[in-house]
Amino acid sequence: MRKLATMLAGVAIAMPLAAAAQDAAGTAKKDSYRFLIVPKVVHPWFDKVNDGAQMAAEALQAQTGADIEIVYSAPQTADVVQQVQIVESAISTRPDGIAIDLLDPSGNRGSLEAAQGQDIPLVIFDSVPPEGMDIPYIGSDFCEQAKIASRRLVEVLGGEGEVAIMMGVPTAPNHSIRAECHREVFAEHEGITVVAEGIDNDSIEIAQQQAAAIMQANPDLKGWVASDAAGPIGIGQAIVEAGKEDQVTLVGLDNLPEMLDMIRSGVADSSSASQPELQGYWSVMLLWAQATGAPVPDYLDTGNAFLTKDNVDG
Repeated sequence: MRKLATMLAGVAIAMPLAAAAQDAAGTAKKDSYRFLIVPKVVHPWFDKVNDGAQMAAEALQAQTGADIEIVYSAPQTADVVQQVQIVESAISTRPDGIAIDLLDPSGNRGSLEAAQGQDIPLVIFDSVPPEGMDIPYIGSDFCEQAKIASRRLVEVLGGEGEVAIMMGVPTAPNHSIRAECHREVFAEHEGITVVAEGIDNDSIEIAQQQAAAIMQANPDLKGWVASDAAGPIGIGQAIVEAGKEDQVTLVGLDNLPEMLDMIRSGVADSSSASQPELQGYWSVMLLWAQATGAPVPDYLDTGNAFLTKDNVDG
């Protein structure tokens, strides 16, 4: 009789524990999830983000059995109006989460608030949230990434020379942060003069055109840094076309194949690289965690890497 009473007591204790577990944070389940990835623009860097997102979907499907769909929708140009339209259209379809790289915090705010109003989980990658908005974000330390590059350029130039900065999309938080941090480093060195700043709007073609014009207008230019992944590729093309490989030093940004090829060939000295695959992977993981009711960190740092001819792959 005493043994039976003990068993019943155990059942009485276990039942509330099981009920509590079902209500615990992160235990909500669905048979399928649909997550939207919205980059700044059609661009090979964001293709790497999408690769990471697809890897996360495969991992979640293998571990949970749920069907995970990744909808990758990129504006054709770096236009905040196009980006907002993509998000607003997605909201009406009730996705399980939206990850976005902001083109303009002010322009993006309304659509982000609309998503929050519909309780749609959000993650910002490769950027920072608009001021006052509580949204998890993923990326590297943008300022430190820029400073790694600009300090390297100062070192290679021996602290002397005219330099230029390619700014990317000036309204994009990560691009504007990098540009300002480049300026801060150069301002610390009396022998360094910033003679020009280009705007490429995250376009390799525009970066090439801007770089060519700037070098023609500044024949004594000694070095370049960039604030986006497209910038250094276009700059490198312009350096080659002008035959200035031995006269102008390029320190690039990120790890696109073209960037790595330029380091291998000597067109570029080095690059300060973020990790887009990780940003895509963890964007999906944080969206899924929110969809299950789990708490998530405010910020996830995917880190930076410094790439030279000695450590690029191949």
